[in-house]
Formats: sequence, C-alpha cells, structure tokens
Amino acid sequence: MSARGGRAFLVGGGVRDHLMGRPVKDWDVEVFGLPVDALVHLLEQRGRVSAVGRSFGVLKWRVAGVDHEVDVSIPRRDSKVGPGHRGIAVEGDPDMTLEEATGRRDLTINAMMWDLARQELVDPRGGAADLEAGRLRAVDPATFLEDPLRALRVVQFVARLGFAPDEPLLDCCRRAELAELPAERVLGEWEKLLLRGNHFVLAFRAARDARILERVFPEVVDLEPGPRLEQLLSLRNRTAPQGRQLALMLLGWLWPATPAAVDATLNHLQLFTLGGYRVRDRVMEAHAASDAPSGSDAALRWLSTRAEPWLVLGVRGDHTGLERATALSIAHEPPPRLLTGKHLTAMGIRGGPAMGRLLDEAWRAQLDGLLTTEADAVSWGKERVSRAP
Repeated sequence: MSARGGRAFLVGGGVRDHLMGRPVKDWDVEVFGLPVDALVHLLEQRGRVSAVGRSFGVLKWRVAGVDHEVDVSIPRRDSKVGPGHRGIAVEGDPDMTLEEATGRRDLTINAMMWDLARQELVDPRGGAADLEAGRLRAVDPATFLEDPLRALRVVQFVARLGFAPDEPLLDCCRRAELAELPAERVLGEWEKLLLRGNHFVLAFRAARDARILERVFPEVVDLEPGPRLEQLLSLRNRTAPQGRQLALMLLGWLWPATPAAVDATLNHLQLFTLGGYRVRDRVMEAHAASDAPSGSDAALRWLSTRAEPWLVLGVRGDHTGLERATALSIAHEPPPRLLTGKHLTAMGIRGGPAMGRLLDEAWRAQLDGLLTTEADAVSWGKERVSRAP
C-alpha cells in the first residue's frame, strides 16, 4: 500500500484494546493518501470488497481464510447539519492530516492510531497518557456535542473500562441535547452498558453527575443499582441467550422501582424483544413477582407460573432457590402439565366447564407436589371421574 502512496492505520477501539492487553474485536483501518477508487482496486486484489458506504469512503473487506470483516475507510470529516445523532454529514478526504482526522473522534483513548507499516503508535491527542491514568477526556469539547449520543457513550465506557471522566467532559455531557436522540440509539448504548459493563457503581455515579439519568430516565433517577448489578455479573456472564442476560440486568437496575416507573423506563427504551426473547414481558412479570415466596419446592413451582424464577431468584441473590429451581427444571418456565385434556377425553370427559375444573384442580395439585408423575395424574383423574355424579 505504501508503494501506491497510501498509509494505513488501525484506529478507534481496536488500538485502545490492544494497548490494554484485550482481544481486538473491532478492526477499523483508515487509509490516508489514496482516493476511494484506488483503495477499492487495491483491496480487491487481496480479498472481497463490499462498498457499503462508498459515497463517503467506508468499505467492508474480507480476506479469504479470515473469519471476520475489516472496516476500511479513508479519513472523514463530520459536519453538524441537523438535530440528533443522524444530523451529521460525513465527507471523505484522503488528503486530511492525522491531526485533523483524529479531531473527529469522541475521546482521546479512541483517537489513538497504530501505523501498520511501521508498527508504532501515533497519538496526537494524548490518549495513551489518559489510558494509563484511567481517565476519559474529550478530544475537542467544542465538537464533542455535535453528536449528543456521545454523552451516553461516556457512561457506557465508564461501565466497561472503569475510567473516570474529567470535569470538562462531564460538563459536555450535561449540555448534550439528549432529547434529540431516538429511543433505539439510547437503547443501543444502555444495552452495551448493561451487557458489557462491569463497573456499575462508577457508571451510575457518572450518569447522575452528567445529568443523564434525570433527563433520560427521570422515573428512576434516585435508584442506586450499582452494587446490585455488580453482584449479578457472574450470573450474567455464564448464561444465554443475550435477551435473558439483558432482562436480568434491567431487573437488577429497576428492582426497587414502582411498577409504573419500570413501565415508563422500558417505554423510554422502546424495548420489547432481543433475539426472540421477550425482554419487556419477562422483566415486568419478574418485577411483579419480586415478593413471591420461594422457600419450598411447591413455592418455586407456583413462582414459575408467574415469572421466570431464574430472574427473580437471581436478583434476590437466592442461590439455594436458584439451584433447586434448576434441579426441578423450572428455572426458566413452569413444569409441563401432567394431566391434559387428551387424558380426560380418553376417560369420556367432554370439553367444557367440567373438564376445565378438573384440569385446574390437577394443576394445583401438581404445583403443590401432590402429583409428581403422569401416571399419578392419570390415576388421580380416573378416580375423580369415577366419583363424578
């Protein structure tokens, strides 16, 4: 590439993660000195190119035998042309200087660059020093507020890295026009915070100091969920699907809130499902069952009919109850009914109120532990039928 006049850098979070000794998940490469057409031609010689954002110089590049795509772009210049996160105009400019190119970044720790040819760090904004100090600092306070989503990104970086935002950065966040942000963008950052964060005491303190909670989630601004969320980390990190993890962390955050406040907060996020998992419904059900008894097998079975025991018991920190619910195979859903309409039909009972009463009675007996096998339930049903007038 250098022979063609280009100079390639790994940029953004990949550089930060590399310097922190973390696996690099985001491979973003910025190429200086080559126009888009020349860059496409060069990349196509070594892999497949998808020009997803070619109009402003952003390409997807996949090399045969490599299991991930690399985002390759030319330097870009951002301009505020309208409200909100979408009101940013982007223009590619391969002749931009390194100083100007890093000026569009949000935080200094995200403005570092790794020269791929020379294998050396390029750090015109002092990001390495801030990384060493555990400090979050805006690249340019004057342009930081062009994208109000950056205020939420600061909080999720606090949660993920445990770094402290400096006072000028907090002041920027306090002045961000958060009302311009659509719900899906707020959800995207809050989801990262809850699913990828580890430092929740610091994160919620920063969100409060930056006046983010009072403007985005006013119904729950006074909650102090940090310690509870940090206690849930081991449970969050060993389960799937992702929707269930998110439900657990949302419930941990909103646990002491009123039902109305939980409903309003989920409305702010416009959150319903994730990966087919009904996040909103499960959170509301578990919150409503927060005081349900769970001290016996029967109580656990009854709880499973109201909410997902794994969520309720997990947030309570009831490890014994959670182990027992898992052993009973009801950690995530109620047990299957032992007596069904098919059984009763075979006994000569037609569908209707009589069948419904028998099924309800059998279900209650099963939940109480009086019926434990299908054979028990069928015998119970036959005995009831024989006594019927």
